[in-house]
Amino acid sequence: MAWKNVSSPPPRKFCVVASAHKVMATVFWDAEGIVLIDYLEHGTSITGIYNADLIRKVQAAVKEKRRGKLRHGVLFHQDNAPAHTSSQTLAAIRNVEFELLAHPQYSSDLAPSDLLFVS
Repeated sequence: MAWKNVSSPPPRKFCVVASAHKVMATVFWDAEGIVLIDYLEHGTSITGIYNADLIRKVQAAVKEKRRGKLRHGVLFHQDNAPAHTSSQTLAAIRNVEFELLAHPQYSSDLAPSDLLFVS
């Protein structure tokens, strides 16, 4: 509704165009650069099963892009979101033999990101 004079024409309405949907990207990287970027399909959510599949994709990407570094060990860091701490995700991390780093207590001074360290 808009205030207008009785004799003035009605306000002009513009055609509303649907905006682009948000896209969620999960990025894994190490000191040498990006290892894997995964885009979540629209309408799906991150679950333990999805995350477990993603861990296996990361292992394959490290094997392909960082030849020989899986033998040295991978230090894996993620936050403590429910999907990241689910039994499926933790089992996948153990199966691919990544070493999971403990999530530090919350500190307003530190804002750690999800990291992948390949030594």
